Amino acid sequence: MLKRIKALPSGYSEVVYQTKRYGVTRTDFNDGRSHKVYAEELGGKNFISLNYYVTHTSEKLKPCEMPVEKVVDFLNNYKLLT
Repeated sequence: MLKRIKALPSGYSEVVYQTKRYGVTRTDFNDGRSHKVYAEELGGKNFISLNYYVTHTSEKLKPCEMPVEKVVDFLNNYKLLT
């Protein structure tokens, strides 16, 4: 998961997910040990929100008020627009 999160540029970018465009914001905290990702469907109502934490012993994905499967699917399948 961390590799896909870091593949998103820090700050704002746009991706395609399930044939729809999303505006994505990635913010890093704690010297890059925690990450916040918020993606909103442009012109629609869907969104993805998650936090990801890296500790000395583990990594933890914390979706914000949505199923973990939805977040994992987004991270595995978004296509970054250049």
